[in-house]
Amino acid sequence: MRFTVLIAALAAAALPFPALAALPVGAKAPAFSTMGAKAGADRKITLREALRKGPVVLYFYPKAFTQGCTLEAHAFSEATDEFAKAGATVIGMSADAMPELRKFSREGCRDKFTVAQATPAIVKDYDVSLTKPDGSATGVTSRTSYVIDRSGRVVFVHSDMDWREHVNMTLAAVRALKRR
Repeated sequence: MRFTVLIAALAAAALPFPALAALPVGAKAPAFSTMGAKAGADRKITLREALRKGPVVLYFYPKAFTQGCTLEAHAFSEATDEFAKAGATVIGMSADAMPELRKFSREGCRDKFTVAQATPAIVKDYDVSLTKPDGSATGVTSRTSYVIDRSGRVVFVHSDMDWREHVNMTLAAVRALKRR
């Protein structure tokens, strides 16, 4: 039994750890401009423009076409109408290159929402670099979701490598904004 616990502890220690989200609730969300894709078509994305339409769900995911990221994108695509009813725009962000984002916007996101490049500056500003236990970068983002209100303030943060609660939690946060 002790051996099993030891092996489990060693295995867990070898896994990357996401950095804790540095943007606390109430913080001003850093402005950004980047390229993204929706339904396979390129588009320029700025936080400023997105906020003109209403609150923004900005969710960072590690890597397109990996199991958890694809399942999360499918879940966000299935909830797109609910986010729209609540007045929110969903934007997925990763460090993937544009060819991969174009394809993922069609297949993973099912043409429902934009996925965009998380440039090194964006990754740093939002503190979403997935790091190894020794603190070195993995080159991908942590799975972190932010809800940003129209004024540009962070009103909700969820950072967890398990994708399953990101959609439900961000949708609840957006709906709570609508009730204010």
